[in-house]
Amino acid sequence: MKPAVFFLTALLAASPAHAQLGGILNKAQKAKDTLDKVNDLNINDQEERQLGEQVSGNLRGKYGVYQSEELTKYVALVGTVLAQSSSRPNLDWKFIVLDTDGVNAFAAPGGFIHVTRGLLGLVKNEAELAGVLGHEITHVTAKHTVKAIQKSKGVQLASDEAGGGSLRDRFIAKMAQAAYEKILNNEFSREDEGDADKVGVQLANRLGYAPTGLVDVLKNLDARNSGREDRNGLFASHPATKDRIEKLEKQIKDEKLTGTATVQSRYAKFIHFEAKPVDEIAVATEGAAGLAGGDSKPAAKKEDEKKPEEPKKKGGLLGRFNSSSSEQKQSSQTIASAGARGVGPDRDAKGGSNKSLVTPKITPAEIEAFKKGIVA
Repeated sequence: MKPAVFFLTALLAASPAHAQLGGILNKAQKAKDTLDKVNDLNINDQEERQLGEQVSGNLRGKYGVYQSEELTKYVALVGTVLAQSSSRPNLDWKFIVLDTDGVNAFAAPGGFIHVTRGLLGLVKNEAELAGVLGHEITHVTAKHTVKAIQKSKGVQLASDEAGGGSLRDRFIAKMAQAAYEKILNNEFSREDEGDADKVGVQLANRLGYAPTGLVDVLKNLDARNSGREDRNGLFASHPATKDRIEKLEKQIKDEKLTGTATVQSRYAKFIHFEAKPVDEIAVATEGAAGLAGGDSKPAAKKEDEKKPEEPKKKGGLLGRFNSSSSEQKQSSQTIASAGARGVGPDRDAKGGSNKSLVTPKITPAEIEAFKKGIVA
């Protein structure tokens, strides 16, 4: 018998030593089982919906909800016809208008799409809105947020973590908070943003909308943020804005996307907002609406106790916004996208106080009539 085998046999034969080894093996197996559970990041549809509900609740808490059933129904009709043409038409899609001047949009897992009053004021026709909504819908259908979290080491649970509930329950709770922060801070990769651009344009074109709608929104955002040193805005993402525009224009040409409908008159019938210039956006007081959308007010500080101003967090709509002058600086980094999408005023804009969902009823007949109105 080889010495190593003999030694192990003797070790197992000794009762105290055997118990000690058994304890070590049990702990190792327990740690492995826990790690397996944590690493099982396959989120089912129900869990994805739970994540989206929590993220949407936090966004509504931060910005409030614009209380107009007529306007919400219009936005929902545009979104619904796009979603029905997507790869996940059977999700229970919700389209929500957030009550803030910040120009932004947010896609939460499970089918929750949010646009702001500020965005609706910047957009000038239905084709442009369809381009934005198509982009956001694609973040959901491709599960970009869920996949980003799956790759994030920050969401992993330690095997000895304290707290009530099952390991899976605690993991889902952590995942929901991580999802909110990623969406608010626009942490989609450049590949995810490129995918959302590409598929979003295809969705819009499929219904007859001019595929240049998304391109026009990007150009308007570039002009709106002209001269700013910080990144701010809806599509504030990598790759740089100019690169995104060029890629979209090439895609439209190569794929022969020939939709022409802008449906400007129908858009003007329902949308009467005007986007405020960036420097006129009222920003929420620090602490008044944090990552969890809280309402607490910060404690007053004496003049001599003021801390040096910290760099603003990134935030904006379809990725962090890069003005054309600085577009080449961030070629391969991870973006802070759709929610923190855009830094400064657009993410940190003040919001309304009413958090209640507006849920207009939409019939199949209304959806079909709306589709016909696109190419009429």
